[in-house]
Order: sequence, then C-alpha cells, then structure tokens
Amino acid sequence: MREHASARPAVQKVALAAAALFALIGVLGFVPGITTPYGEMTFAGHHSGARLLGVFQVSVLHNLVHLLFGLVGLVTARRLAGARVFLAVGGALYLLLWLYGFAIDHDTTVNILPVNDADNWLHLFLGFGMLAAGLLLNNNLGTGTRVQAPFDRP
Repeated sequence: MREHASARPAVQKVALAAAALFALIGVLGFVPGITTPYGEMTFAGHHSGARLLGVFQVSVLHNLVHLLFGLVGLVTARRLAGARVFLAVGGALYLLLWLYGFAIDHDTTVNILPVNDADNWLHLFLGFGMLAAGLLLNNNLGTGTRVQAPFDRP
C-alpha cells in the first residue's frame, strides 16, 4: 500500500525537496540564458566561464554532479532512514566541499568542479542546513501524531 505524501515525516519532505532542487539545478546548469555565458562552459576545471544565474561558476561536470546528487536523493528519500542519511551525509559532504573551496586557490588546476566564492558560501549554508535537518528533524513532526523527543527515535 502506498503511503500518502502528506503523511510523510518532515525529514522525508525536506530530503525530497532538497533532492528535487539539486536535480533541477543540475538541469538548469545546461540551459542557455539561465547559465551565462553558456558558450564558455568547459567540461571541468577552473577555466569554465559559465555562471548559473550569473553568479555560481559551473561546468559540465559540476552540473552532472548536482543532477546525480539530486537523483540519488530522490531515490533514497523515499524511506525515512534514507532521507536522514541523504541529508546528514549530504550535508557533511557539502561542508567538506566548502573546506575544499576555502582551502584551494580558485585559479589552479586543483579547482576541477569549479567553485568560486559564491559557491563556497552556498556550500557552507547547504552543508549546515542539510546536516541539521538530517540530524534534528523529528520522525512525526507534521504528521498529526505524537512528536517524539530525539532520544525516542529509532
């Protein structure tokens, strides 16, 4: 029997929304006009001049990573445990990506994704937000049932 979407715990709703957003961003990275100047996009590396929404530096590889991350999230978030893992592990990965972007020189070959300062701030925000959501959102929040304390959760 299929579970009704509104009966899903908040952590699943947040994970599904985040995953859908990542998939959408991955697709939008390939749309001329939303990504400008589109003709300057390279497969990978810091030489890619393309910017998503004119701000976030992207490449073909960067867009594919967002798309794949979103698709993985959509699959894993269908279950409660998968939603938590997607948010918590994804948040930790984005914090590591922030550290990577913070530590490297953006104009070197080490910057293969590529990332710029705007990406770094976004990765920091996403990392903390996803990690907090995965670890702190309650099973029954928003389902009309008794809200559990974090220690009551399975």
